[in-house]
Parts: sequence; structure tokens; C-alpha cells
Amino acid sequence: MDLRADAIAIFAAALRAVEPGEAVRRHLVRQRDLLKAGGESDDLSRCRRIALVGAGKAAAVMSAAVEEILGDRLDEGLVVTKYGHVAPLKRVRLHEAGHPVPDEAGLKGARAILEIATRAGPEDLILCVLSGGASALLPAPAAGIRLQEKQEMTRRLLECGATIDEMNAVRKHISVIKGGQLARAAYPAAFVSLILSDVIGDRLDVIASGPTAADPSTFQDAHGVLRKYELTARVPASMQTRIERGTRGEVPETPKPGDPIFDRVRNVIIGNNRRALEAAREEAERRGYHATILSHSIQGEARAAAAAQAAIAREIVRHGRPVPRPACVIAGGETTVTVRGQGLGGRNQEFALAAALDIQGLEGVLILSGATDGTDGRTDAAGAVCDGETVPRARRLGLAPEAFLADNDSYRFFEALGDLLTTGPTNTNVMDLQLVLVS
Repeated sequence: MDLRADAIAIFAAALRAVEPGEAVRRHLVRQRDLLKAGGESDDLSRCRRIALVGAGKAAAVMSAAVEEILGDRLDEGLVVTKYGHVAPLKRVRLHEAGHPVPDEAGLKGARAILEIATRAGPEDLILCVLSGGASALLPAPAAGIRLQEKQEMTRRLLECGATIDEMNAVRKHISVIKGGQLARAAYPAAFVSLILSDVIGDRLDVIASGPTAADPSTFQDAHGVLRKYELTARVPASMQTRIERGTRGEVPETPKPGDPIFDRVRNVIIGNNRRALEAAREEAERRGYHATILSHSIQGEARAAAAAQAAIAREIVRHGRPVPRPACVIAGGETTVTVRGQGLGGRNQEFALAAALDIQGLEGVLILSGATDGTDGRTDAAGAVCDGETVPRARRLGLAPEAFLADNDSYRFFEALGDLLTTGPTNTNVMDLQLVLVS
């Protein structure tokens, strides 16, 4: 068996299964004047205007599919995507913007989307496409907060290892679009969101910071995140003031469950990590492996998750458990990295480097960790591949893996070995995928 070729092919099969255009076509169906989504239908003959808005790394491809389905019945549209994650569009304007740190282009796009939403009336229909990255791509700071201040907040939360839930609790409460506020702007128009999930559990309030979903988090929660990471005195004064005023009830909360603004809102999950993992399992079995899905909810520090999966590899080698050889153990989710060094990398590359140290010397074992959007951290790689010879080979080249790991410099480590996993933009995003192969 060629473990490396098999791992890359299995990863590619997972990506194909969550291709966003096909996901839209499976869940949005037009039959003459009826547009079906989420088990309900909208009568297009009764719609005065139909608009499309949205954001995310898959937004352009998703929008192309919506254009194909609606044709000239789509009156206008605007979506924001990450630089380079583009697709040809005819009726929808496409804005490219910064991710993971928001930029001025994203701010301009968010304002334009809010303008479309606020113009909508009760006889209008707004379609929305959301995928991973939408939260950063739709920066709409509350009054008195500058974009540069929000950028600084995002950087600090990323560097301290905050979870996606924690980041969103803060971002929703310094925004006028997140936490159900886009739906509030569009009310009383009918609103249908097609969502490609990039979060564990497919929680609507977490995906893209929930611009069209009720928000269970509060200003108190946002304040708690700042205290937890000792950021209270280190964030811009404008944010600190807004959050503290919110905890005292001096600033209106985000819309909560039961708010009537959601009576005409439908949120439809059209793809997720689970679907990608199932496709990976099918491809592995087709290639002759005994395949099993460990979990689609892997989270926590990348190094700890890597240690757990390396332990599974050793168990298969020594005892043939939990599946016999040849084995493929598949996992998905989204880990975090607490940045302490000055290096370059991402959570998948850090996972692979930590795993390489744990499986050094094991024969017939390979581990792949990759981001389904093709971008791991602030690098041009999706992740990396390692095996039992990765560490010995590195030492022969004069590289010290422990030093690279301590400096969070996994990208340069795997670049030197030629073991980066590089896909380019995939135009989808359903979190990460890890493979443990044992021949």
C-alpha cells in the first residue's frame, strides 16, 4: 500500500462530498413558482423582489448555484468571500475581503449587505448563503468601535487559544450584523439561509456568528471571556465600554430565542463535517482499509488531540484495535493552538508535528491532518502529513522537531521536509479532517 497516496485520495474524496454548489442544489429546488428549502416552500409569484446576500469561503460557489436555480427571478445580490475564493457570477456582486483578520473590504461588503436587508419589505424574499469564514468576512462594528480595534480584538482572541464559541460571544456583542441582527434588519421579509457548517454540532448560533439565528449568549458571557483570558484591561476602551454597558442593560441585547423577528426565518444546514467523514470512510474502504470514524467532534489543543490519535496508531500496530490492519481511523472537528512562539503554522500542521514526535519509529503508520478550506492558519498549506520516519529524517537534515514545535513553527518544519499538504482554495469549509493509516 502507498499510504501517502491513499491518504491524499481519501482527503480529496471528503472534499468532493462537501462541494458547496452541489450542496445548494440538493437543498434548494425550484418547481415553477415554488422554491423549496428546509421542508417548506415559498411562492415566487407572490414575491415582489428576491435578493441574495451572504458571506464565507464557499459563498461564491454557493451563489453561482443559487443563480443557476433562480435565473432571472433573482433581482440582486451581494456576497463577501475570502481573497482568491472566487467563482464567476452573473447577477450577484462579489466582494473579496480579509480572513481571519477583518479588513476594510469586508466592512464595505457588510454595510452593503445590511443596506439590502433593511430595504426589504414584507413581500420580499431574501436568500442568504453562509459558510466558514463568514464571521470575519462580515465585520460591522457597533457605533463607536473602529475596524482596527476589532482587528486587534480578533488577533488577541486567536493568539490566546479562545474557542469558536468564546470568540463569537465577544464578536456578536460588538457587532450590528452578528447574533441574529441581520435577520432583525431584514424583518418582516421572508428569509432563507443556506448554511455550510464549519462548527462542531452544527449550532446555528455559532456558524458565522449566527447572523440569522437567535443568540443565546449575552453581554455577561462576552465579559466573562475577556476576564478568562485576562484581556479586560488590554482590549480597546471602546469595546470594553460597550460590553460593560451591555452587562448593565444600557445597550440592547442581541435578539433571543422566541423573538418574533424569526417567525419568517428558515435556517437550513446543507453540508457539514459528518458528511465529509462518511465520504472519507467510503473511499478508504474502497481502497481496502478497515475504516472507522472516531469522532466528528474533535476539539481542544492540537497537541493533545495528536497525542490521542498517535496512541490509537500504536494500539493498532501492537494489538489490532480498534480496527485490524490495514486500518484507517478518521476524525474531524476543529482544534486550537495556544501561540507561545514566533513561528508560522496552523492547527493542522501543529497537530501533524506533535503526532510525528509521538509515532517516530513506528513502521507502516501515516497521519494526515488537513483543513477542508485549504488554508491552515496564515499559511498557503491545508495541513501536513507525517509518518514514523518524519522525525528521524528531520534529525538527519539537522532539524530539531521539538524546537520547531516550541516555536509554533510547524509550517517551516514540514516545508523543509516536503510534507506540507497543499490544495489551494477549495471553496468549501467544514472544519478539519484527520486520518490515521496503518498498513
